[in-house]
Amino acid sequence: MNWLQIGINNLSIPAIFVIGVATVLAFYFGRTMKFIRLPLIIGYMLFGVILGPSFLNIVNGALQDSLSFITEIALGFVALSIGLELKFSALKRQGMGIVYIILLESFGAFTLVFLAIYFLTGNLPLSLIFGAVAPASAPAGTVAVIQEYKAKGSLTKALYAVVGFDDGLGIIIFGFAAAFARSILSHQTGGTSNAWLSILQPMKEIIFSFILGGGIGIMFCILARKLKNSTDIFILTFGFVLGIIGLCKIFHLSLILTNMIMGILVINTQPAPLIRKIHERLPEVMPLLFILFFTLAGTSLNINLLPSLGLIGIVYILARSTGLVGGARLGAILGKSEDKIRKYLGLGILSQAGVAIGLALIIKHEFGGLGKVVEVINGTNVTSGDKIGAAVITTVTATCIFFEIIGPILTKIGLTKAGEIRKT
Repeated sequence: MNWLQIGINNLSIPAIFVIGVATVLAFYFGRTMKFIRLPLIIGYMLFGVILGPSFLNIVNGALQDSLSFITEIALGFVALSIGLELKFSALKRQGMGIVYIILLESFGAFTLVFLAIYFLTGNLPLSLIFGAVAPASAPAGTVAVIQEYKAKGSLTKALYAVVGFDDGLGIIIFGFAAAFARSILSHQTGGTSNAWLSILQPMKEIIFSFILGGGIGIMFCILARKLKNSTDIFILTFGFVLGIIGLCKIFHLSLILTNMIMGILVINTQPAPLIRKIHERLPEVMPLLFILFFTLAGTSLNINLLPSLGLIGIVYILARSTGLVGGARLGAILGKSEDKIRKYLGLGILSQAGVAIGLALIIKHEFGGLGKVVEVINGTNVTSGDKIGAAVITTVTATCIFFEIIGPILTKIGLTKAGEIRKT
């Protein structure tokens, strides 16, 4: 730790000051990425890494927790933006290809990661858990690149659909796999595990997210139709998104799915003038939210974890990437999608961050103490469940650094090759 870091850490810096300075500096840091033809969000994340524990250590621990509401707001608007792009008539024109892609890329990632980790370790519960985390994606990176470069076309529409719906399927896969892993660990000690209860929990999250998003979406439509000014409609939208986020925290539902469902309901039921007024204002606030979101995401990327990646981490990266890209291509072929969707959609769905880390934290918390005792450290029994939890959270956190940086870059490459980003 150098003298600058010691001096900074000894200061009591107000969070609002950090937000203000970080916004301005990240904005200019992001603009430097244009010189090397990378997405702006890469610059935001790298600046966040500098602010985080890897370097200056300005934003860490309690400050990160106090600023987490910014991340939630950004994800809420990202989810709403995805929903507002999912018009059923447009999806219908793409045929069953989208359905096949979502199913095969999610199950492809789960299957390949599960088999690869099992082949490497021979540990069935550990393999199930790594496989269960693999389908989880980070839609913010993909959406940010699409909006930054104003990408348009069939691949762009397909990406919106896939990154929107695959998180829901990923949560269901996680629920089943985690339940089976828990059952295996429980039987190691002669205990019993309510596998059905573990499976029903994610199903409940999905169902109630749909119900809440639909119900609030109807309320929004009733109120928004009475407003004429696009600014007034945006104020209403902002309030509804924040309200949904709060309700999701209270009832432990998916804020991404719930906000996305509201957006889907709006785009598919409301007249074009109202939709146009919503789209007039959203692009004005999204760049600011992306700066804050990805800078904060960068502060959570602890580069010091990379040396702990190990062989399991490398295998996880390779198997997950192959499963997602290969599954998306196979789904597009079976669904008879356009050639550019077959070739390039897989490149746009590799980002992984918050949802995956959240699932890993669930495993660390719920698997603690499960299974047989494998070692004793300082008089404390360490079970196989404890070992799985530690391995998953460390590996997933480290691999997310890789996926969060490479994901947006590959998204831009795919969209450019598909001709949906104009070359400058």
